[in-house]
Amino acid sequence: MFIDYISLMLINLTAGLALLAAYLYFGLGSSNQRRWIPGFGIVGAIALLTGLHMTLTWPVPGSFNIAFGETTVLFGILFVGTSLTLAMGWELLTLGIYGFFAGLVSLLIGVRIINLGLTQISLLAGTGFILVGLGGVFAAPTLYIKESRLLRTIGGIVLIAAAFVFAYIGLTAYWVHLANFSTWQPLPG
Repeated sequence: MFIDYISLMLINLTAGLALLAAYLYFGLGSSNQRRWIPGFGIVGAIALLTGLHMTLTWPVPGSFNIAFGETTVLFGILFVGTSLTLAMGWELLTLGIYGFFAGLVSLLIGVRIINLGLTQISLLAGTGFILVGLGGVFAAPTLYIKESRLLRTIGGIVLIAAAFVFAYIGLTAYWVHLANFSTWQPLPG
């Protein structure tokens, strides 16, 4: 059976990017880290579950399973890790190092989406992946120099731009999927 929940993954990504931008600007370095735990945990759980399912079962056609599934696993585990790290009072820097490599993957996939014309809006989708990738690549320096308001502000702007890109793509996907699947019926069992 064809299952397409990329729209859910995109809106979850949008929420996560907005949350991370807010955390960079308002939360990083503040005394109350615990208030961020539920948001990171919820986003991480949804991303990890949907990303793992997509990566392991390939429910959609072609390389979308790689582009969306595998990057969602990386995104999800980072958010679950962030939630756990904040809950335990641990240092975030090692997650920033992991984020660097996840960011490299996102950058590569963004360029490749544009290069191959993988979606109907390849330039926009690829740009979204590239912006998320830049956020990941600069995570470690931002966490290391967390006192730099300029670096945190630039990072937040990049993440908000990526959130707008994926909000547009995700909401458009919901609009189209509701029409395309409006008459779909499960196979008789």
